Amino acid sequence: MYTVFMKHPSFSTKDAVLACLADQHDYVSGEILSKRIGVSRAAVNGAVKALRGEGFVIDSVTNRGYLLRDMPDLLSVGLIAKGLRRSCGRGTSFEAAFSRMHTVHVFDEADSTNRILSQLALENAPDGTVVIADAQTKGRGRLGRSFSSPKGLGLYFSYLIRPEAGATDLFSWTSLTSRTAVCVCDAIETVSGVRPHIKWVNDLYMDGKKICGILTQTDMEPESGHIASIVIGIGINVHETSADFPKELRELAGSVFSATGMHILRAHLAAEMIAALDRLRDTFPGEDAACFAKYVEDSLLPGTDIDVISGGKSRAARALSIEQDYGLRVRYENGSEEVLHGGEVSIRAHKV
Repeated sequence: MYTVFMKHPSFSTKDAVLACLADQHDYVSGEILSKRIGVSRAAVNGAVKALRGEGFVIDSVTNRGYLLRDMPDLLSVGLIAKGLRRSCGRGTSFEAAFSRMHTVHVFDEADSTNRILSQLALENAPDGTVVIADAQTKGRGRLGRSFSSPKGLGLYFSYLIRPEAGATDLFSWTSLTSRTAVCVCDAIETVSGVRPHIKWVNDLYMDGKKICGILTQTDMEPESGHIASIVIGIGINVHETSADFPKELRELAGSVFSATGMHILRAHLAAEMIAALDRLRDTFPGEDAACFAKYVEDSLLPGTDIDVISGGKSRAARALSIEQDYGLRVRYENGSEEVLHGGEVSIRAHKV
């Protein structure tokens, strides 16, 4: 019996029914759904009615049961669980995939997924906890910038990592943001068939426009200097068209849809991201060679002319290479070289 569905306060009968229907390619009887979820037939019927009201196309045939024909692009526990089973491999049981959802919190709207997850971390949320929102009212990017987070168009996602006890070397964790960028590239490529590029350090681009930003926040224990938690925030433009962006951003910002013409399901993308970040969490900081090779291959900047922006000042430079520690080696106009490990760079339109 799939009683695991009902063990988390954010789960509902509707989530469980949707997850079961999405996992099948044939009709499922109301009796089987009732037994698998551990609720009454009436509760199953009520859940199906509610799902239809949200835009899910569900057939019902006497003596056969229910069949999910089509679905809207909604972020739901049930659809993410279904996608997670697929992304984790054929050997993953449906119980295991849905059990992972015990630490995944899905909101219709949030002020900031990073803020919510940081608060959950203070309340002892476990390693691997995820917060996902359909919209953000106070989404933030790097350097205190706002991040546009309209409802129904993007994926706003935060992931919690708790380093092993005694982890004090913050610098050794700086590659986490870069490796996260590779994970997101993997997830987007899986669901769309098109792989983004990475603009150092952590912006993702498709068709020459930014489609994703990553913001990592670290909480240190003041007494010991240990890293208590790391919250990785990821914002992806999924369905936006040019008209959905402010005028000043239309030449700069894009989306998965604008680059590929594909309407991907955000729940499937969320599941791929959870699976990819789970693998990263399980192997970090080891097993870096393959990830580093992907980061180098995906990188936009090496061989281009850039402006290095620091302290409100800009210096013209040539981006040379990505170093083994994910730093960016640059050469300035005076011939001097430097490896950058933080800060901001922009691509220039003319040669140095």
